[in-house]
Amino acid sequence: MPAEPILRVAIPAPLRHALDYLPPAGVGAGAIGPGMRVVVPLGPRRLVGVITEVIARSELAPGKLRRALALPDAAPLVPPDLLALCTFAARYYHAPLGEVVVNTLPVELRTVERAPRRVARCWQATTESFGLGEAALARAPKQAAALAFLQRQGPADDAACRAAGIDGATLRALEHKGLAMAAPAGHAATPAVPAPAASAAAPALNAGQQAALAALEQACGAFHCALLEGVTGSGKTEVYLRFIERVLARGRQALVLVPEIGLTPQTRQRFEARFGHGIAVLHSGLGDRERLDTWRRCADGRARVLIGTRSALFSPLPELGAIIVDEEHDASFKQQEGFRYSARDLAVVRARQLGVPVVLGSATPSTESLANCASGRFLHLRLHERAGAARPPAVRLLDVRGQALEGGMCGDTIARIGAELAAGNQALVFLNRRGWAPVLSCTDCGWMGECRHCDARMTLHRAERLLWCHHCDARSPVPSACPHCRSARLVALGTGTERTEHTLQRLFPAFPIRRIDRGTMQARDAMEQLIGQLERGEPCILVGTQMLAKGHHFPHVTLVAIIDLDGGLFSADFRAAERTGQLLVQVAGRAGRAERPGEVLVQTFHPGHPWLTRLVDGGYEAFIEPILVERRQQGLPPYAHLAILRAESREQQPALALLQELKQELLHEHRTVQIIGPVPAPMQRRAGFHRLQLLLSHAQRTPLHAALDAACGLLETRRAPGVERWHIDVDPQEGA
Repeated sequence: MPAEPILRVAIPAPLRHALDYLPPAGVGAGAIGPGMRVVVPLGPRRLVGVITEVIARSELAPGKLRRALALPDAAPLVPPDLLALCTFAARYYHAPLGEVVVNTLPVELRTVERAPRRVARCWQATTESFGLGEAALARAPKQAAALAFLQRQGPADDAACRAAGIDGATLRALEHKGLAMAAPAGHAATPAVPAPAASAAAPALNAGQQAALAALEQACGAFHCALLEGVTGSGKTEVYLRFIERVLARGRQALVLVPEIGLTPQTRQRFEARFGHGIAVLHSGLGDRERLDTWRRCADGRARVLIGTRSALFSPLPELGAIIVDEEHDASFKQQEGFRYSARDLAVVRARQLGVPVVLGSATPSTESLANCASGRFLHLRLHERAGAARPPAVRLLDVRGQALEGGMCGDTIARIGAELAAGNQALVFLNRRGWAPVLSCTDCGWMGECRHCDARMTLHRAERLLWCHHCDARSPVPSACPHCRSARLVALGTGTERTEHTLQRLFPAFPIRRIDRGTMQARDAMEQLIGQLERGEPCILVGTQMLAKGHHFPHVTLVAIIDLDGGLFSADFRAAERTGQLLVQVAGRAGRAERPGEVLVQTFHPGHPWLTRLVDGGYEAFIEPILVERRQQGLPPYAHLAILRAESREQQPALALLQELKQELLHEHRTVQIIGPVPAPMQRRAGFHRLQLLLSHAQRTPLHAALDAACGLLETRRAPGVERWHIDVDPQEGA
């Protein structure tokens, strides 16, 4: 009798290797394959894992192997290319394999004990709806908008309708009127009058766009990585669209990654206007059922273009033909908790594994991408001019030393905002600090509102009357008197978006003020509604954080005022210069993106700072070149490779002792790896934990990862009383 096959299973547990199991009772070898879910016992628990391999023999004795309990699926859910990507990612980032693999599945597929789902439906406009008069639904605007969406989109499932803001009651009302019809998802009838393949005419390309597109088309169908560097407003998205047209024409799918949820509605609208249907959106703002529906649309090929944030990289796309990473420099592409991966870097890995092109786009490319271009690994494409009639905005530094500020704004800034509003334009005020003020202080004894759990001060939120820690989310009521000396002389120091908004409302009561930060953008369609209001072109003022700096197109904004950028000029982080420059250029790029000229005002207490003068006088290229030279001289990324090994404990000593011992053992076996520490993390105490770290560095990846492998082996086999948790962050973007 032949021996049973062995299932190597990745399970969602902090284990950096797969576990071996016997197949479920009664399941033959022919019904089992990699990528299939399997229910397995782990201690007293039942977990859903994913089979990574089917092998003939285990290193464990046959008597020690436990039997899997069930095989829920008849076919693999994780395709081979995704399984290979997850295996690479777990090895490179030294992450538990099961947590990487299982987290590629929607939440509803990670357990077999969830309630059965309602069958999803696919909605489409009927033949009769295309002959409907324009005024027929004038008294039912939600139905009119839903019908227009279905006519433009073509067949759309429940998830796509919900993502477009269309509820079930509206769809049922259209169905009752005979204007829409529903069928089970995946079984929609062909509409009698199909939606147009393209609903919007493509604008003419300028010479730079044509050259970039031609270069991308030459390598279409094979792996290459291109950096598309274009000044803000240069039409990078139009190049993406034209390139994706070629990809779709070859019967392939495309993946577009964007850094923020707020960007997906605007991006989706442009893609739907061009391609008509087959567009899917995936981000953390969707519900579990919506994510499952979108996942299935991608897996079965109904979604031809997937637009999403970093986690969308792990979606099943069996016909993937190209990957676009927009705003590739953005730190949001690096996951900072749990499985700490870079979606940008793994996008390049996935494209290479599949043999398809990947395009990284940015007006302010990262130093890593620029170094890859200089070495010849990436193709460097440039767009030097804004598209259409738009011209680059004029940038002016405002010296605010000695000036009285209202809501963080000087007199010149306030006057220029008033002038733009009077001319019928829109203005944007950028302040990368939410809340009313960053500090509440007592003028008598000097007390400051500090978080009890973190080495940080609590932000004053006046509307909620709370002191709020933006690091651990601790909140407390605003005290009526100083907790230390009982004085009533409490003052708010500094300015946040809430305070600036209040000042602008007082100064310009006749104009609407739109605040854009995490507090006002909680609703899923909040950004989409805001963009719709702005597109009407009515004079208004936008006040917001870096959510406004991530590629939004505001055609009626002619003035951008950056009222607090100085904090980044004196940071100890070696990336501070790069990020400050990127932020300034990106925010400034929101001005003058259409026919009206734009102006950018940068308030600063340091108008002679070399970073600012280089940016204003020479642009991003002149600014970033000396930074690259300094990085090379100092042996810093992108010319060296870093990793952080961090330990956390309730008291400082256990983490310190563990890292000291670990450092000595690593130095003995891995002498070429530079190890700095143990040192406190940039925020030493957070959420009640003391955080200490080792910084490992080497000019080559192989020796660095060998040391990290050794560190993992030591930490997994060693008892460290008092140490609550530890993690490794490869290619860290924060805390180095």
